[in-house]
Amino acid sequence: MLDLARLRVLDAVARRGSVTQAAKELHYSQPSVSHHLARLEAETGAHLLQRVGRGIRLTQAGQLLADRAAEIIGRVDAADAELSAHVGLSAGRVRLAGFSSVIPLVQRALAALTRNYPGLEVSLLDTHPPEALDLLRAGQIDVAVIFRYDESAAEADGVRLHHLLDDPTYLLSTRRGSTLAGLRDAAWIAGCERCRSHLLDLCEREGFMPNITFISDDLVVMQSLVAARMGVTVIPGLALRAHRVPGIVAHELPGVDRHVYAATYGEPPDPPATAAVLGALTEAVTVSGSGAGASA
Repeated sequence: MLDLARLRVLDAVARRGSVTQAAKELHYSQPSVSHHLARLEAETGAHLLQRVGRGIRLTQAGQLLADRAAEIIGRVDAADAELSAHVGLSAGRVRLAGFSSVIPLVQRALAALTRNYPGLEVSLLDTHPPEALDLLRAGQIDVAVIFRYDESAAEADGVRLHHLLDDPTYLLSTRRGSTLAGLRDAAWIAGCERCRSHLLDLCEREGFMPNITFISDDLVVMQSLVAARMGVTVIPGLALRAHRVPGIVAHELPGVDRHVYAATYGEPPDPPATAAVLGALTEAVTVSGSGAGASA
């Protein structure tokens, strides 16, 4: 049977890339880390590590076991948190992940949660929805706040979606009355290749490919470029509500909302701490209002 402590050592080495850094993270001595790794190799009968110069790297078998170790550790930690939650919300831990423009809303929810349950340890990670869902499935977080544009697509692998709000999309320029089609010849500001698919879809519906001149995933920078008349762009309402640069004109694009959800993992009911987070998120949406951003 695999030893959980040794799996934690392998996981730390895989994430940190060295025995030295893994030892620091785990508060072990380097010889102790090396001993655990040697024992793990003996237990599994597999060669898990190989030396490369002065460092080490995982073999194919080592990487396979490290990936599984991360999942196992995540599930064990999640079970520990759930057990603490069942004892009561006076203690325990809740781990969340969310995308950048929803973070202010999540922060308000967590502030209310910690006021109501001061003994609850809360952590928050800013990351993209695909990575957040991977962390959720691996048991490394308890709630992932994500978005999608297609409401009909269902999540698989035990992920459950709790609808929070519909976030409108805004066209940003410096001229009143602008439309997507009317700006087909403009310079466009877009996110990285992975983040610009929504913009490309919108422009394709209008029969043109945008001339992308500036690339940034920073929504404040994108607004600043628009205000400086360097180009035009589209951004979600949550981002516009969190920070609005003077000098821009925002027009809501009808019928192209993105749908924001809190995702949890496993069959209901949710653990008490997770349920408390969902309640706090719902309350934060209600208090702030589901509309995000403003025209003109």
